Amino acid sequence: MVYNFSEEFLVKENTEFRVGEQHTSYKDKIEKAFAQNLLVQEKEKLRKLQEKLYADSSQSLLIVLQAMDAAGKDSLIEHVFSGVNPQGCEVTSFKTPSSKEYEHDFLWRHYLALPEKGKIGIFNRSHYESVLVCKVHPEYNLSEKVWKDTKQLDDEFWENRYESIKNFEKHLSNNGTKIIKIFLNVSREEQKQRFLDRINEDDKNWKFSSGDVTERGFWNDYMKAYEAAISKTSTEYAPWYVIPADQKWFSRVAAIQIIIDKLEEMNLQYPEVSAKEKSALEASKIKLENEK
Repeated sequence: MVYNFSEEFLVKENTEFRVGEQHTSYKDKIEKAFAQNLLVQEKEKLRKLQEKLYADSSQSLLIVLQAMDAAGKDSLIEHVFSGVNPQGCEVTSFKTPSSKEYEHDFLWRHYLALPEKGKIGIFNRSHYESVLVCKVHPEYNLSEKVWKDTKQLDDEFWENRYESIKNFEKHLSNNGTKIIKIFLNVSREEQKQRFLDRINEDDKNWKFSSGDVTERGFWNDYMKAYEAAISKTSTEYAPWYVIPADQKWFSRVAAIQIIIDKLEEMNLQYPEVSAKEKSALEASKIKLENEK
């Protein structure tokens, strides 16, 4: 392929990631029509690879999607995965933890949503919320009841969180779950326009929440939180990819190529049929053909 988005958007391990050094637009480097046609082709390739993953049933794939509001996570999932078998793919959208979830450690609910072997799991928001929104609003951590005051949430606290996340992902990787983490990097200007579209277009009103505008006021804090999280947790076994997201048509084709590349790396195989099983197949074929 002409484009190698897996290489271009990878944040390598031990790299100091800076949002300001990343592009949010890619439209001058690829034609929209070409990208849309490419997406159609890649969706068929993804369908076949997902079928092989399901048949192989020795590994699973976890895709983590993180972004600011209106960056296009939902539409990316819809357009990229519309052709796969729904029996082998599950999306989990993590909202504010429930009272039951707060009774456990911050990773507990994510363990419960992990994909089974042979399947693709998509986390629409994820365990990273604990070092993103909870870092911008540290008071949220007090709901875990372990800490009584935000003054206790010092640098050591956050380093422990990053370490817990890396250990979690390393454990998954060691046990057959491959991981891709994607940050859809939308600009503040584009987010503003998408919010206005949701307000101005009646059929999009339902997507808008006034709380989204409130959170927009913490934009710089969120960018710092993303910089720290990505810099500290992009590893060889669970890499981060930062994709320009100002054009949804582009972020979709970049994401699907990264996903396909990971599936191809997994060296998936259809189960081998033994000589005994082949003999049984042939006997069944003869029996079916001789039916009256």
